[in-house]
Amino acid sequence: MQPDDAEIERLYAYPASDRPWVRSNFVATLDGAAHASDGRSGSLGGDIDTHVFSILRSLADVVVVGAGTARDEGYGPSSVPIAIVSRRLDVPDALLVPGQIVITTADAPAEALARLRDVVDVIAAGTGSIDWTQVLEQLAARGLTRVLCEGGPSLHGDLVALDLVDEICLTVAPVLAAGEAPRIAHSPTAVDRPMTLGHALDVDGVLLTRWVRDRT
Repeated sequence: MQPDDAEIERLYAYPASDRPWVRSNFVATLDGAAHASDGRSGSLGGDIDTHVFSILRSLADVVVVGAGTARDEGYGPSSVPIAIVSRRLDVPDALLVPGQIVITTADAPAEALARLRDVVDVIAAGTGSIDWTQVLEQLAARGLTRVLCEGGPSLHGDLVALDLVDEICLTVAPVLAAGEAPRIAHSPTAVDRPMTLGHALDVDGVLLTRWVRDRT
């Protein structure tokens, strides 16, 4: 049975925290595919996943997403600021509007950075690769402490490798996919990050889970 919205909001409420809290949200098949055969994750999980997706956004201060994922999934502006991650400054046109954020490196092309800053808020941190600790500090300075990462797998893998993911909300779709779809996190280095189950809900065969980083 599907819980009502008040219960979903209670289950997924951000904890009180004196620092930025990074939540990631993904859907995957039983065999670990991060998208369906059409190449989109939105095709997995059904109506309940879409509904929880919207509630998770409403609870967040900012949504962090890679430019490729934003393009593939057809992202557009929302009531919650979208922070697009792109070292190449390859930002979808639909998100080049005031109120959005671009996250990139400090050594990104200066002219392109200047043009972006005329339209959107820009956080440029790190040389060669993004300094995510500094990015989170700058988001917090803007009052954006409830962070929601929506992928893709490379961005998520970077955050996992740096041990910056505090929790993951994972919807498990009751299908097998095979194929060559990626997992929900990729990084050059394998790590071991223990998690504790927060909840698991079965809604018409779709499993909604929330896992919290065990830092004990």
